[in-house]
Amino acid sequence: MTTTHASDRIDPSAMARMSGAQLDQLFRDSPPGPIPAGRSRGTAILVPGSPLDRAISALVRALVWKGKIFSSATGDLKNRIGPLGTPLIRARVYQDQSWFSQGPAIILDYSKTSLLARMIRDEIRQVAPGIYLGQVYWGKKRIAHFMLEFPNPGTA
Repeated sequence: MTTTHASDRIDPSAMARMSGAQLDQLFRDSPPGPIPAGRSRGTAILVPGSPLDRAISALVRALVWKGKIFSSATGDLKNRIGPLGTPLIRARVYQDQSWFSQGPAIILDYSKTSLLARMIRDEIRQVAPGIYLGQVYWGKKRIAHFMLEFPNPGTA
């Protein structure tokens, strides 16, 4: 008998409707997965479960942040910033213990790579093939969630 994990049924539109508590539980229940490679589409989740979140996420994607580009060759990433998605704001990428829940997560560490974002640490875990749920920390304070979608899940 095969056990179906809740994350096997997660899709981006379902995640966008989840409350903060549901996103937190999904993160706790998910494995780190492989360190992603390539270009992702990012979705900021700033007011989880709120009807406003979809509009805010669309505005953030249009004007501020479009996602991340991971490089397995260099062990880092660059964020896709601004209306054109210009690759800026580098982070080191590695697996380490999560600050949020027990077990490992993939860490996106800006402390030694970006003067602008040096106080930022992201953690991501794979919630479905090609889909990662992330948490943003400013210092030690968790300030937001985000989602990354990779078009070719076999490479993420």
